Parts: sequence; structure tokens; C-alpha cells
Amino acid sequence: MMDKISDKQFEDFVSEAIDMIPKKYLDRLQNIAFIVEDEPSEAQRQSLKLKPHETLFGLYEGAPLPTRQGQLKMLPDKITIFKKPLLLASQNLEDLRQRVGKTLWHEVAHYYGLDHIRIYELEKKPPKIQD
Repeated sequence: MMDKISDKQFEDFVSEAIDMIPKKYLDRLQNIAFIVEDEPSEAQRQSLKLKPHETLFGLYEGAPLPTRQGQLKMLPDKITIFKKPLLLASQNLEDLRQRVGKTLWHEVAHYYGLDHIRIYELEKKPPKIQD
């Protein structure tokens, strides 16, 4: 468990994770905001029906790409990465960097309409990505 890291260093890890998104996926991300928060808000916890002992590393809020049917939206979709739960789960800086990257990619997968089952299937057998 890590107890502290500067906000700047954590945000740098998030920026690195965004930069690691394969180009063919990154280029199709539109009208999406990447946010860092310390912890999920009470409203986010309630909407997900999280129990007091459950934690959340990241959250995608918006309309997944397959459901949009070409419509433009006024508000951006949002991917939030939660700093404190990731720090608590991480053993060291490299572990934290990897967890941030995995969490961000997981939330981007939701943007593309993948559910948890499909995300976990892909994580077990990652597809070959051709840029």
C-alpha cells in the first residue's frame, strides 16, 4: 500500500496511460473528458450501488459509442480515475503506474461499448493490435 504521491505525479501517470492507448482507438475518442478525483462521490457510489467496503478505481460516464447512432452530444462523456483507491491497492510506483494504465484502458473500453465480461475476456487473451 502506498500512502502518498503528488497530484502532479499521479496526473502524469494518467497522461502516460492516455498516450499508451493504441492510435486507432485514441483517434476515435471524441468529446470525452479525463478527470482525476480522490474518491468516488456519494452520488457515484449510490448510482453503482457500491457497498461501504467496495472500492472503485475508475468510472466511465456517458453514452457508449455503439449506442449513439451518429448523434452529437452537448456534454462530454467522462472517464474519472480515482487516486486514493489506486494508491491503497498499489505496492510501489511501478505497480501504481500499471494499475492506472489498466484502469484507464478498462474505462475506454466501456466508451467503445464493451461490458465487463468482454473486457476480462480480452485481458486474458489480448488481441494483436495493428496500428
